[in-house]
Amino acid sequence: MQANLSKKVISAIPVVIAALTLFAFSLPVQAANTDSGIESAAKKSHMFNSYLKDDDIKVQAKNGDVTLTGSVATETHKSVAGETVANLPDVKSVDNQLEIKGEQPSKMSDAWLLTKVKTTLLFHRSVSASTEVDVKNSIVTLAGVADNQAQKELTTEYASDIEGVKAVKNEMTVTKSAKEKQTIGEKVDARIDMIGNKIDDASITTMVKMTLLGHRSTSALETSVTTKDGVVTLTGKAANAAEVALAGKLTSDINGVQSVQNNMTVE
Repeated sequence: MQANLSKKVISAIPVVIAALTLFAFSLPVQAANTDSGIESAAKKSHMFNSYLKDDDIKVQAKNGDVTLTGSVATETHKSVAGETVANLPDVKSVDNQLEIKGEQPSKMSDAWLLTKVKTTLLFHRSVSASTEVDVKNSIVTLAGVADNQAQKELTTEYASDIEGVKAVKNEMTVTKSAKEKQTIGEKVDARIDMIGNKIDDASITTMVKMTLLGHRSTSALETSVTTKDGVVTLTGKAANAAEVALAGKLTSDINGVQSVQNNMTVE
């Protein structure tokens, strides 16, 4: 019986070796497929195709570790690129080597505030991203057209809450828009961007994180953000219930967000 068992074990060795060899060879192939998927997902992401479309960014992944090289227009663009890639599935780490082109405005300068306000309005869907913005002596002047008075007031609220902004002069004109006459079925799905593409979860997470950091009322919150199929989950700590509610409100108004699960707690 022992002899028969030994023969069976010996006969099984080639099969085991073959299986192990096949497994060993499949690992590099699987890793390569995952890496190419990461690179493709980054390039197809909403943030890369809209906010970062004029930047020169190269994405290289190896075993889930991603390196970003090339150049971007601002420090904010560099942060957005890094965040977007970090939020992609299967990414283990991001080495952000992106260079910033040209001289950058100093923090809290008028040029710096101008970028911050424009970025905030770009990420929020209830205000117009085409709002004209001017900054002088840390005072923001808004111009352009608002669909209604509520939108005009919300634009003022968002601009006022940017760290460093001293005051906001809202000179926007209120005019009724055709959008107000649309039925619910005719309204554009909030998860779809302006060129008809579904906004990916990684981009949504990036916009939420950048927004919470950009608003002075939420910049100090210890918030973790995850997104699945447009549903954003917030976890972390806040000083009071008002901060928890504000984080949820700002998040719900980000482009692409379908709903918010606010699991933040009060310290």
